[in-house]
Amino acid sequence: MASVTTATRRKDSVQPKAKVWLYLLLLTLQYGAQPLVSKRFVRREVIVTSLVLACEVAKVLCALILLAVEGSLKRQYDQWTLIGSLTASGLPAAIYALQNSLLQISYKNLDSLTFSILNQTKLFFTALFMYLILRQKQSAKQVGALALLIIAAILLSVGESSGRGSSGGSADQVLLYGIVPVMIASVLSGLASSLCQWASQVKKHTSYLMTVEMSLFGSMCLLASTSQSPDGEAIRKYGFFHGWTMWTLIPVISNAVGGILVGLVTAYAGGVRKGFVIVSALLVTALLQFLFDGKPPSLYCLAALPLVVTSIFVYQKYPYVHRKKKD
Repeated sequence: MASVTTATRRKDSVQPKAKVWLYLLLLTLQYGAQPLVSKRFVRREVIVTSLVLACEVAKVLCALILLAVEGSLKRQYDQWTLIGSLTASGLPAAIYALQNSLLQISYKNLDSLTFSILNQTKLFFTALFMYLILRQKQSAKQVGALALLIIAAILLSVGESSGRGSSGGSADQVLLYGIVPVMIASVLSGLASSLCQWASQVKKHTSYLMTVEMSLFGSMCLLASTSQSPDGEAIRKYGFFHGWTMWTLIPVISNAVGGILVGLVTAYAGGVRKGFVIVSALLVTALLQFLFDGKPPSLYCLAALPLVVTSIFVYQKYPYVHRKKKD
């Protein structure tokens, strides 16, 4: 009897570990491939707002399906209130909506690896807002890691501004429509992540419910902004799916799956393993860009990549420890 119980426990422990490794692998592939997929399958004439709205709708559908599969959809619906939803998800949703629009602009004006590396500066801004909002302190090694990250971002900014003038886009275009949007998006990502963690701790929202609420609120913010925006005028003139092909659905679905996977990895694997996913995803991006575009990384990317990898590894490996716990 004892041996049967032990075998059952081992089997139960193996299955969650297998799921965790599957989530980690899928998120690594999705995170690393998303810039390349968007650049390859989204035509330049596609209206950014229509693409972002489609991604948000896809996230809602995925999250609702998963809530139904796990059997908690009715319970979440019964407990849901508008005030609680606005408090937990309203502001982060508006921030993420703006961030997604900026990322879509940046996708079209930066090469995939440069975009992925610059996008990692969101860790610095996340740490900053975590301290300002939640008073989470950083260790000395973490501060050093964040400094390395900023140096890498400066290297890439200088390299992209000076080295892309003859490769299909002027230096001003790369700076204004590539580097600046992704850096602003990183700031917004840090702020929204901190607000989401605050909401999770206070409101006890599940990741699926947060996905549904934030996607719906973000979509409403985008729809409201289209009344006066150039994208709104373009949608009214050319139609919502202007420039779309069947292939455009690939980055839309990939983005939605990635949003779900981030919540699963955070829940089952924790922030440390998620950091390793980010590092691995950078390598996936570089490999895919070389395989499909035949484009080796630039010298600036090669110089910045080890700085980014080192900074993310050190930041995840050496968290702040309270003095009492040390003693």
